[in-house]
Amino acid sequence: MSAPQMPEFLPELERYELQAAPLYRFELDRREFFRVLGCGVVVLFLMDTALAQESGSSGRQSTRRGQGPAEISAWLHIGEDGTVTVFTGKTEMGQNIRTSLTQAVAEELRVSVASIRLVMADTELTPYDGGTFGSRTTPTMAAQLQKVSAAAREALLDLAADFFKADRASLAIADGKLSKPGGHDSVTFGQLTKGQQLTKSVNDQASTTPSAQWKVAGTSVPKVDGRAFVTGAHKYASDIILPGMLHGKVLRPSAFDATLASIDTKAAEAMEGVTVVHDGDFIGVAAPDVQLATRAIEAIHAEWTTQPQPSSTEIFDYLRKNAKAAHGRGASGNSVGSMDEGLGAADQKLQQSYTVAYIAHTPLEPRAAVAEWKDGKLTVWTGTQRPFGIRSDLAQAFGMPEERIRVIVPDTGSGYGGKHRNDAAIQAARLAKSAGKPVKLVWTRQEEFTWAYFRPAGVIDIVSGVRKDGTITAWEFHNYNSGPSGIRTPYEVANQKIEFHSTRSPLQQGSYRGLAATANHFARESHMDELAHAVNMDPLEFRLKNLKDDRLRAVLESAAKTFGWGTTKAAADHGFGIALGTEKGSCVATCAEVAIDPKSREVKVVRAVTAFECGAIVNPEHLKTQIEGAMVMGIGGALFEAMEFENGRITNPRLADYRVPRFRDAPKIEVVLVNRPDMPSAGAGETPIIGIAPAIGNAIFAATGVRLRSLPMAPDGVKS
Repeated sequence: MSAPQMPEFLPELERYELQAAPLYRFELDRREFFRVLGCGVVVLFLMDTALAQESGSSGRQSTRRGQGPAEISAWLHIGEDGTVTVFTGKTEMGQNIRTSLTQAVAEELRVSVASIRLVMADTELTPYDGGTFGSRTTPTMAAQLQKVSAAAREALLDLAADFFKADRASLAIADGKLSKPGGHDSVTFGQLTKGQQLTKSVNDQASTTPSAQWKVAGTSVPKVDGRAFVTGAHKYASDIILPGMLHGKVLRPSAFDATLASIDTKAAEAMEGVTVVHDGDFIGVAAPDVQLATRAIEAIHAEWTTQPQPSSTEIFDYLRKNAKAAHGRGASGNSVGSMDEGLGAADQKLQQSYTVAYIAHTPLEPRAAVAEWKDGKLTVWTGTQRPFGIRSDLAQAFGMPEERIRVIVPDTGSGYGGKHRNDAAIQAARLAKSAGKPVKLVWTRQEEFTWAYFRPAGVIDIVSGVRKDGTITAWEFHNYNSGPSGIRTPYEVANQKIEFHSTRSPLQQGSYRGLAATANHFARESHMDELAHAVNMDPLEFRLKNLKDDRLRAVLESAAKTFGWGTTKAAADHGFGIALGTEKGSCVATCAEVAIDPKSREVKVVRAVTAFECGAIVNPEHLKTQIEGAMVMGIGGALFEAMEFENGRITNPRLADYRVPRFRDAPKIEVVLVNRPDMPSAGAGETPIIGIAPAIGNAIFAATGVRLRSLPMAPDGVKS
């Protein structure tokens, strides 16, 4: 019997923020052009952006579509002191991939974690990388670094065999040393390489260590650089200070899609030390301190032309009425059997609609960037999930080759899918270009709430049929706007039709942790609960009856057993709910207990149990914290997070008005890790969030008899 395989990864189609037109394309006058890029003749070859990103253009970047460089030296270097420096374009945003990637290298090279230094997300030093998203770091980058490290290990064995004039098969490798039989005669990695590059190529001949034999990977290694974060020694983009640096501010339109009618910048220009920039649609200032920059931007008088737009109370009708033809993954080729036959065979038919609101990412660190033009080159420090993508955006905005642009990403204060596009980097660079000095631009929390993109709102319509014995006979599922990720049902249904319909969103929208899988699982698992109650079956029993996949059954049964499903009775005003999901090659099941305050009808999540399986586990303790964080984050979207807007303006752009989970909202959380050392490791950054909202909704129904079909479900408590 062959080993189970992870599902093939398909790039998500709802990364809307990457489909938008460039934010800016600046016009350089002749004097400014030569001041920035230097004298002489410059010929710019503007390649197709996607091709440029795929192929890379120099140094450590790939020349093969979709692959990294073949040379070990592009990925890994061993210094004379034995320090192993590893290069990766991935970014660290709090998901702790710096530690898990370090573990992958330590495992294959047979060295300690402490001897490894990871250089991440620097377009001048690291190989090209498409971005940190889609839970792809563990299954792709960790696997790549395992291959690189295994190839380096084999190269070191060759060097040691020559050094000792011995059979390489007789040599042992451990703790950064290679030893002859008996271990009395050894040589360190640094002594062998003498700080020179390993010239061999990465290939499939060097075998990586099977997960069942892991000694470093698979253990709960403490967070690399954890002390720097706890003590405040780590520098985020907003902490960077350069000599002579100015501070920037940008003038914002009065509403989304507003166009500039007139502008008066005289008052700001009269302020000493202030540089005012007006370039097309871009208006900003740079000043010696933040306070002066703020006063200058407030002194600019602008008139805007706006247009009518739907409000948050009208959005769901708008999305359904303005849908385009069905398209995308899940739209075509996702019809099986006949809906007419399926509904005809049903004893019960059910038709319901579910909605999800726009919500904000609310990262700990709002967008920030520091830009410096020097010697005809642009360097930007910024928090982003796509350093190479931002480099391409900067090249387009300023009409210059990517080779003259460097993007450096300090470990970033969270992203959640919200930092693929980075307006702050381009804005800071434009201000620095005119000011002739480095400029730091840090968004306010209100700007982050208003001008970043949001998790898409959506409407989901489901029509289903079920027999009295619990067999689902028909399943029709239509998603409007929120996206196709996680749209397919994992349950066995003979007759099904599943479609995604795109809509022009009135708000900027884009990636969010789990993408549309959060919306699709909320609708599907809520509807599954409704079907179970329609035929008087226990929700766990109903799911198991329609589920054949062994991996999904394992997490569902594990979560139910730990929770005590079916053996524990809910107290008064309490309810239990359960939900199941799969996305990004991993599987999750969540059980939740809620309590309803009898007076205020406020919902409190008392306890939550999640069973999670993502193949072979790399770091158990950090995987648990990843899951716990996803569950707490998911409670916000489930119960109270929602953007409110009217006439193109956000009306709750502050944390005082936008409710995120607080300490008192955190339930007792239990995590059950289902380890599968027989399978490749999948990512775990996104999938754990998809089960908590439907589990809470199903628990609310069990406690109150009220079925809530809109996220957020209870911002003001449960209403009859």
